[in-house]
Amino acid sequence: MFELILCSMLTVLPDYLFRRYVQGKRIGREITLYTMWYELRWGITACLLLTVSLITLIFYYHPSTKNVTAIFRTVTILPETTGRVAEVFVGVNAKVESGAPLFRLDSSEQEAARETAQRRIAETVAETTVAQTELAAADGLIQQAQGAYQQALDELATRQELLRRRADVSVREVERLQVVADGRKGGLDASVANKRTIETKLDSLLPAQKASAEAALAQAQVELDKTLVRAGVAGTVQQFTLRPGDIVNTMIRPAGILVPQEAGRGALIAGFGQIEAQVMKKGMIAEATCIGKPFTIIPMVVTEVQDVIAAGQLRPTDQLVDVRQIAQGGTLTVFLEPLYPGLLAGLPPGSSCIANAYTNNHEALAAKDIGTAEWMFLHVVDAIAIVHAMILRIQALLLPVQTLVLGGH
Repeated sequence: MFELILCSMLTVLPDYLFRRYVQGKRIGREITLYTMWYELRWGITACLLLTVSLITLIFYYHPSTKNVTAIFRTVTILPETTGRVAEVFVGVNAKVESGAPLFRLDSSEQEAARETAQRRIAETVAETTVAQTELAAADGLIQQAQGAYQQALDELATRQELLRRRADVSVREVERLQVVADGRKGGLDASVANKRTIETKLDSLLPAQKASAEAALAQAQVELDKTLVRAGVAGTVQQFTLRPGDIVNTMIRPAGILVPQEAGRGALIAGFGQIEAQVMKKGMIAEATCIGKPFTIIPMVVTEVQDVIAAGQLRPTDQLVDVRQIAQGGTLTVFLEPLYPGLLAGLPPGSSCIANAYTNNHEALAAKDIGTAEWMFLHVVDAIAIVHAMILRIQALLLPVQTLVLGGH
């Protein structure tokens, strides 16, 4: 309507002034309701064409959308393991800081596993002490075996010398002493091998067993820590109705929702028509008015333009998908951030808004090789942005009326 009034002032009004003051035709005589089309046909036709052209230029080069929302992300409160709730620390709508405890699951099984791991470590330490005692005993056995072996060698050497001198010594006795010496040599080797076994046990086996027990203790502690669910970020707890005795399942029953403190307070997400894909660019200036913040125009800037249309996404399934099932008219997702910090303060996350984006041809107009026709066209495109800006301000004024009065709220 605003565009029609503006265009009529440039077409219908001059046509009427020409008919009235040049041709002398007056309203109610030559110009009546029945002759209006014939008398003002040039102005009416030009008005319609100019109105359509103006609306097309405005909505194409300065797009507008009502699909604007302060989208915010929520964090599902969910433990890493299934269990029964033993203790609850917060209530509904509670403000929590990052790392604050929310609730605790029954941890008797995890505590038993930790106690078992601790006992295993203590057992390994005791085995180490025993092995050190056995090592000392092995040293004594080696000394004893060395003495017996040396004694057998000395006695064998004496008998062999007497046999060489042809004393009263039989060969059988010398052979017997040789067997005794060999036996004691085997006993000495066995004692040395036993010491090496104990040393290996002290150096490798027992430390490995202790390390395994410590790893089991760490794992048990991790499992025990999982029973205490903490807030990952600072925010507000919503839909949190847990009570001691409830079962929380990691797959089908979350505990509640945590709304981050800064969620939805830094940007707006807008869905523009697909026809604006060639116009919407990063860095464009935009404006928004929100129902949660009436009578306010918020200057924004386009920080990101999603390069895909969400309506065309395809998830692999066991059935072939007909294109008609997914080829629905989606929107071009655009991220808008306030031009200055704090402009979205007081706007509740999830608020619905209306946004305009404005094409800026300043750099193109400043180019030296621009043609006259293009220069005029770009000037017209930039100038008609004021029309859309005025429309947005009218919408900001009428939005509370439409919501509270006409909407029946």
